[in-house]
Amino acid sequence: MTTQAPPKAVDGAIGFLDERFGTAGFLRGKMKKVFPDHWSFMLGEIALYSFIILLATGTFLTLWFKPSMSEVVYNGHYTKLVGVHMSEAYSSTLNISFDVRGGLLMRQIHHWAAVMFVASLTVHMLRVFFTGAYRKPREVNWLIGLGLFTLALLEGLFGYSLPDDLLSGTGLRITQGVMQSIPLVGTYLFYFAFGGDFPGHDFIPRLYTVHVLLIPGILLALVGAHFMILWHQGHTQFPGKNRAEKNVIGKPFYPVFMIKAGAFFMFTFAVIALLGTFAQINPIWLFGPYTPDSITAGSQPDFYMGFLEGALRIMPNWETNLWGHTVSWNVLVPALVPLGLIMTGAALWPFIEQWATGDKRIHHIADRPRNAPFRTAVGMTAVTFYGLLWLAGGNDVIADKFHVSLYATTWFFRFAVFIGPALAYFVTKRLCLGLQRKDQDILHHGVESGIIMRLPSGEFIEVHEPARDEDKAVLTGKKPLPDLAIEDEDENGVPAPSARGPLGKLRKNLNRAFTADDVPADGHDEGHDDTSPHAEEDLEAGGVEPGGTGGSRAISHH
Repeated sequence: MTTQAPPKAVDGAIGFLDERFGTAGFLRGKMKKVFPDHWSFMLGEIALYSFIILLATGTFLTLWFKPSMSEVVYNGHYTKLVGVHMSEAYSSTLNISFDVRGGLLMRQIHHWAAVMFVASLTVHMLRVFFTGAYRKPREVNWLIGLGLFTLALLEGLFGYSLPDDLLSGTGLRITQGVMQSIPLVGTYLFYFAFGGDFPGHDFIPRLYTVHVLLIPGILLALVGAHFMILWHQGHTQFPGKNRAEKNVIGKPFYPVFMIKAGAFFMFTFAVIALLGTFAQINPIWLFGPYTPDSITAGSQPDFYMGFLEGALRIMPNWETNLWGHTVSWNVLVPALVPLGLIMTGAALWPFIEQWATGDKRIHHIADRPRNAPFRTAVGMTAVTFYGLLWLAGGNDVIADKFHVSLYATTWFFRFAVFIGPALAYFVTKRLCLGLQRKDQDILHHGVESGIIMRLPSGEFIEVHEPARDEDKAVLTGKKPLPDLAIEDEDENGVPAPSARGPLGKLRKNLNRAFTADDVPADGHDEGHDDTSPHAEEDLEAGGVEPGGTGGSRAISHH
């Protein structure tokens, strides 16, 4: 295979660095690194590009924003608020919106980029979960991703709380209530954060420092670690012809991936800029400055905080008095339990799956969601739980628009958050098993050709054709889970050591959940045959790339 020399600009830069740091061999090798091609892999890139836009626009906004709670009288260009007493934070945000050239556009781009960042992170993590891309050796990177997601939620909450308008002030009031609801330490946490009575004069400056310095710094470190680990371990790829655990079929980093990444960044920036230009978001001048005795009707937080809002709205008004202390379950439970269940479950899931199945193999081939029914069903259970809580956060809007009782919608969601996830689990698992059986039918009987044939007996049948090699490789790409020998008892009726105790029984039940009703993949594993002639041709064409934790992975350029 002929290797094209890098352009003079690139080669010159590499030569400059090599003469000083001896990095030519490293850089030239990494320029040829291969990335697989699939649209879902770009979800993580959208999050990265949105984060870059957030940093750029946020830097612009810091030049004019004043994080102060000192009271001033507004005298800017928005005439409806002229003469109104407000905080300097709110006044400076109005000045950015109406007096600074391009300020409103930058504010809206910044806000839309934040929404896009959290949304793309959410969908990216769902893709990783449903395809099993968190499995060995990527457990640590999965935990880093969860940390990024948690910090993104906090950063978004702190960001839209800074202007001190009526909507954000209401959100801060809820945050204060959540802090104070924590038993024993809640009051101390509240005074540590706010520096005194709510709203006080210290919280916005402290929040500003955390928003522009602390959390972005941690996010930058985690993003860097995430991509360094990804670069070292390599990217997962979906089953397909000639694709194996030890090779990567895709496009080289230079020039193909760099060009595509650059263009995709511009597309992402264009979409966010268009949203910032034509789609109004967070019009703080309509809400007015925050006052503790006011609240807006139909107020809603950004979408990523909606599920916590919904949990607060549907939680019954339960309180308990213990030894002279009041435990507000109506605030504590919705604030900590839904997010705690989802994030803790997601963090422990890779290790629970490995423990329950005994699967300690290296995985570079991603699963099709249908081929892991239990995992996919559990994922959809969590998605349904989140979605119903998110809808419950707008129960007043739903009641108003559909002309139903607010109390009826509240009671509906109180039952739906339990019944809905259970139904989602059952339906999703049956769909996955049905799709697996359809795959087996295609393997055994082929695909419909559209050709109708009449038999000598007079019967009409449709001719089926064998599936294409590429389709066969995908359909047979499912790998069976390893056999985990968990016996109930031996021939004398004595329970096996692995089945004794609560942990042994739990492992047995989880193993049965992962493997029960599974439809095994039939036929020869053409998608993972490392010795096939085509695979050998690809190995010769692309060479071998060190695969980090997973051993060496051959590269094929198609």
